[in-house]
Amino acid sequence: MPDQKNIIIAIAISLAIILGFEFLWPAKPAPAPVPVAQQAAAPTGAPQPASAASAPTVPGSPAQTALNRSEAVAQGQRLKIETPQLAGSLSLVGSRLDDLTLVNYHETPDTASPRIALLSPKTTAEPYYAEFGWVSGDTAVKVPGPDAVWQADADVLTPQSPVMLLWSNGEGLVFKRTLKVDENFMFTITDSVENTGGKAVTLNPYGLIARGYTPHTQDFYILHEGPLGVFDSTLKELKYKTLKEEKAFSTDSKGGWLGITDKYWLTAIDLDNDSSSKARFLYTTSDQKDRYQADFLGEARTIEPGQSVAVKTDFFAGAKQVKLLDHYAEAYQIDRFDLAIDFGWFYFLTKPFFYGLQFLHGLFGNFGLAILGFTVVLRLLMYPLADKSFKSMSKMKKLQPQLKSLQEKYADDRARLNQEMMALYKKEGANPVAGCLPMLIQIPIFFSLYKVLFVSIEMRHAPFFGWIHDLSSPDPTTLFNLFGLLPFTPPSFLHIGVWPLIMGLTMWIQQKLNPAPADPMQAKIMGFLPLIFTFMLANFPAGLVIYWAWNNALSSAQQWIIMRKAGVSA
Repeated sequence: MPDQKNIIIAIAISLAIILGFEFLWPAKPAPAPVPVAQQAAAPTGAPQPASAASAPTVPGSPAQTALNRSEAVAQGQRLKIETPQLAGSLSLVGSRLDDLTLVNYHETPDTASPRIALLSPKTTAEPYYAEFGWVSGDTAVKVPGPDAVWQADADVLTPQSPVMLLWSNGEGLVFKRTLKVDENFMFTITDSVENTGGKAVTLNPYGLIARGYTPHTQDFYILHEGPLGVFDSTLKELKYKTLKEEKAFSTDSKGGWLGITDKYWLTAIDLDNDSSSKARFLYTTSDQKDRYQADFLGEARTIEPGQSVAVKTDFFAGAKQVKLLDHYAEAYQIDRFDLAIDFGWFYFLTKPFFYGLQFLHGLFGNFGLAILGFTVVLRLLMYPLADKSFKSMSKMKKLQPQLKSLQEKYADDRARLNQEMMALYKKEGANPVAGCLPMLIQIPIFFSLYKVLFVSIEMRHAPFFGWIHDLSSPDPTTLFNLFGLLPFTPPSFLHIGVWPLIMGLTMWIQQKLNPAPADPMQAKIMGFLPLIFTFMLANFPAGLVIYWAWNNALSSAQQWIIMRKAGVSA
């Protein structure tokens, strides 16, 4: 019997520890923003350091005084980019994709707030951009570098109008780049080289994503932010601090992709499925400034006189929409592209949960209602298990007077007490740990739904009703200023909103329906759990707290009905 009671306490405490991880280990402040990345990969087949003589000089260092985005974009020649999802421009100096804004995403739920700026020029305080091109092992061969000025055959790139860029080295090599963009976030860059000279040349295609600062991250153990990629069907993730320690990572891969991810935004390059590429993540410093880079180097192409070669590269820059990533994975044959979203250990649950919520959102038109409907579906699926558990718990509740009598009778003989209690359980067909199984099943369900709410951009700024304008953020109200009636803002640890209070109340009601632990000390510990969970879940996404409260309410209603049928006082 002590072992069984310990199981109950262990489960409760374990869940409390897991849920309290964010509270106990808060996010560390990010380092101050600093400028931009390193050189692209070397032109040989084996990994080489960025300082290799044959590496291209991309990207360069920013100016001493960083410019704001509007000033930086105003400098130099640019090709305008206009799509339903993206607005920005490409620098014709270096043919650099360095100015992209997400048209339909804002910094706050208020649509009047600034749009999300994804890419920025290298002369800003937070440079973030992509470059593509060719490198040569022969330093005598001139290739377009970061300062090459390309000529464009149009002024605007749209989904309906591709643009071709042209650059000649003046020694017989003509470089052409055709840029295409779809209605969403995918660019297709086709690079070709025509050899009009008198001797063969050998070139390697490359592409890179450069980030010249350490971005603010949530630094939460369930979310990856930083370089990542899929190489030979295996996901590789490196957080910024990990890459700082390891300096570089390189591998060969046929197919796959690589890039840099934020919580909701992604830049990624699709690797060639038909040939091997050398992929690399790189961290360097210059003047104590952080520089991160994700790049690839393709197989060498030899171009004979009078011939030409072409390579095609797909580049994603935008929001990590689940359905869109799945579409690109299929349409562009990008291996496991959906892993750009950190669905975590319970991938087999989180992704189906997402699609289930999306379906219900289509029916109800509100993600909050979708969460409530989804909870009902889960309760129905788990009904047989919960029904059996609640019936056993009702028997335990009914046995409480007899158990109390045994405790008084054998107060000085723990061994005899346990023996008599076990005999009573066996006689009445009651299982004291029957209520643990639904909790054990609830833990992965809880975390899977938490993952969906936490990492899916579809939940970002999704409103419910009343004061909940963003289901992915905590309830903004707090008891300690009377929910906004008093004119002051309490510290964050006192932000106990309406929904966390409702959740705590439903948890308390559900606990009162359960049989109390035989040990008075254990009963006191269990009695504090609703209060503890109210404080811990107050900083969790409102959508998750709404789910937990609604699930508690449904469980309590089911348990109450079963207890009434069993003749047990509720």
